[in-house]
Amino acid sequence: MSNQPSYVDWIFSFISDHNFRCGDLNFVFCSDEYLLEINRAHLSHDYYTDIITFNYVEGDLLGGDIFISIDRVEDNAKLSRNFAEELRRVMAHGVLHLIGFNDKSDEEKVEMTNAENKCLELYNTQNIK
Repeated sequence: MSNQPSYVDWIFSFISDHNFRCGDLNFVFCSDEYLLEINRAHLSHDYYTDIITFNYVEGDLLGGDIFISIDRVEDNAKLSRNFAEELRRVMAHGVLHLIGFNDKSDEEKVEMTNAENKCLELYNTQNIK
């Protein structure tokens, strides 16, 4: 059995660390083209992205749909990380949006990156079996 935590245990851990409970949380892994259509239809944006998050948080009950382009994750992983680490970063990014983190301003981007790093550190230090 691996010493690496399951993604579910890891995500539940950092949701709990931010004083939320996990409700309905869906990850949809898709292609660039599929996510581009969602971007166009729901956000009126005509460009590729690695993630789109739809927030269904009610009080402290965290819920949402997180769409992740595996094509973008693969391309981004070529720049500085391996695929699994980049995927974890993007998954954490989506959950952090649901928790309330944003990334529009430079200051928010720094806060988001710091929160992502804490989530990745949590993953790397957990020994869930």
